[in-house]
Formats: sequence, C-alpha cells, structure tokens
Amino acid sequence: MPASALHSCAPAGQLCDVDGTNALLASYSAAGARVRWCLDNLPGNPILSSSFGAQSAVALHLVLQEQPDIPVVLIDTGYLFPETYRFIDELCNRLEINLKVYRSEISPAWQEARFGERWQQGHIALSEYNDENKVLPMKQALRELDVGIWFAGLRRAQSDSRKTIKFAECKSSHWKVHPLADWTDKDIYNYLKTHNLPYHPLWDKGYISIGDQHTTLPIHAVDSEEQTRFFGIKRECGLHEIGRS
Repeated sequence: MPASALHSCAPAGQLCDVDGTNALLASYSAAGARVRWCLDNLPGNPILSSSFGAQSAVALHLVLQEQPDIPVVLIDTGYLFPETYRFIDELCNRLEINLKVYRSEISPAWQEARFGERWQQGHIALSEYNDENKVLPMKQALRELDVGIWFAGLRRAQSDSRKTIKFAECKSSHWKVHPLADWTDKDIYNYLKTHNLPYHPLWDKGYISIGDQHTTLPIHAVDSEEQTRFFGIKRECGLHEIGRS
C-alpha cells in the first residue's frame, strides 16, 4: 500500500490504512456488515455515541445488533428537551442500552451564574459553551473508556458540513467510524419502518435536528435547515471534530 495512505493510530501502536479501510467499507451494501467488520478487525474498545436525536434509533439498533453490550455514550448538557430525556428512557428500556452519561464538571446553573447565557453571546461564547459541555465530556469518555473504535451515526445527507465524511477516519488515539455515511433519508425511514422503531417525538413538530432547547429551532421557524441549530452561526458543536487531523 502507498505510504501516503498510512497514518499513525495509537490503539495498536501501528499504521492505519485509511484509504483501504474506506474502500472496503464502501464495498459493503449493508451497514451492519460494516459495523461487524470494524468490530472484528479494528483495534481497541468500541463505543457508540448518540445524541438520541431525531433518527438516532437507527444507529442504536443497527450497532446493538452486532454488539448488544457496547457502551453508548450520551453527552448530557443539562439543557436537552424534556422529550429527549423521555426518549432516552424509552430507547434504553426497549433496546437494553448500556448507557454511559458524561457531563461538564460544572453544573448548568453554576455556568450561567459565572458566564450568563453564553449561547446568546455570539460565536466565541457559543464555542466556549460547546467546548465545556460537549467536547470536554466526550474527551473524558474516550479517555476513561479507553476507546479504540468510536461509532457515530453521522450521514452525508444531514448537512453541508457532513457531506464529505468518510466511513472511517484514523484519529490520534482511535478509529472514528460512520457506518451510515452514505444512507439517504429514505434509507433511514425504511429502516425505522422495517424494525418498528420510533422517531424522536419532536420530529412531528418540525424538529429535524435536535440538540439543546436553547439552540434548536423547528424547520418552519427558519429559512433553511442550517438555521435549525445554533441560530445559523455554526452547524457543528465540535464534538465530532475531536482528534481530526
């Protein structure tokens, strides 16, 4: 394999063939087969992260079919919708999820006392809020769970910021795997129907991307999908940028 395709990947202290891995995963027609191959061939402890958002039941169900006891990491900011917390309980009971919850060391109330409502204070303050409440807790999860394979349900069809994501990326300390990267909205709908899985309860109210209450808007309240999160200031919170070179 060409040297340009190889990158250092710490879980095994070896070089990773990123291009070859992506080509192989792209050849599988079933996302479950991609998950299975990664579990069998990539090094290190696996996890699945989930926001328990609009269509999260698909990635949860699909990965759990291959490894039922896989740790599922939820980053709880303390500002999720009440419907989201109830949806988490519903899916945890139904799918018997091994849930691992991570949060900021500083409570939401204490943060507001110190800084005010940072999500209302512009791009820099919003980024600081996201770093403290999402990025740092996720880094803690990766460290404490000694993660070698991080599965996530990101798809190219979800937004402009995700339209070029690969099936697999080799980070500084782990593999990041997106088995649903090439799935369309129709693929998601068909999987939910086939397996009798629910959408998030706010989906029917026009919420197509669901995060914190204070930075999430329904599609009918904005001019574009990009504006449904973070007021259109940004699309990504930074959590899925961890370790990206």
